[in-house]
Amino acid sequence: MAHPAHFVALGCGSGLSMWAPGTVGTLFAWLTFVLLRPHLADGPFLAFLALAFVLGVGAIQRTGQALGEPDHGSIVWDEIVPFWFVLLLTPAGFWWQLAAFLLFRLFDITKPQPARWFDRNMKNGLGVMLDDVMAAGYTLLCLALLKWLLN
Repeated sequence: MAHPAHFVALGCGSGLSMWAPGTVGTLFAWLTFVLLRPHLADGPFLAFLALAFVLGVGAIQRTGQALGEPDHGSIVWDEIVPFWFVLLLTPAGFWWQLAAFLLFRLFDITKPQPARWFDRNMKNGLGVMLDDVMAAGYTLLCLALLKWLLN
């Protein structure tokens, strides 16, 4: 936490959890989404996400280098920003958000292709972020299919 980039990459400290830091980081994303979303319309929120993504790539790169591991377990900004995007597009309601959380964690942990390719071959801030962007894409696809099935 000696540098502001580390504070960002470690998800404002949520990545320092002794128990499942990726899950705790995603829970942090859910909580902060609930707090942030009422204050930003769709356009400004998307701009905020784009900025958070770009700054996150740099913060993750710097923190990964400082820790000697590009995707250290305590780095959770890569979970936070894509999950914010998922929540933005998730139907309203606690149960939909819970489904989004569970699906996102499943895809983040299992890393189906092409997420696995980014995880294994791009050992830098962008690669770390992109494997979670893929998890977000799979999550949104599953949520859309679920919504279609239920309607």
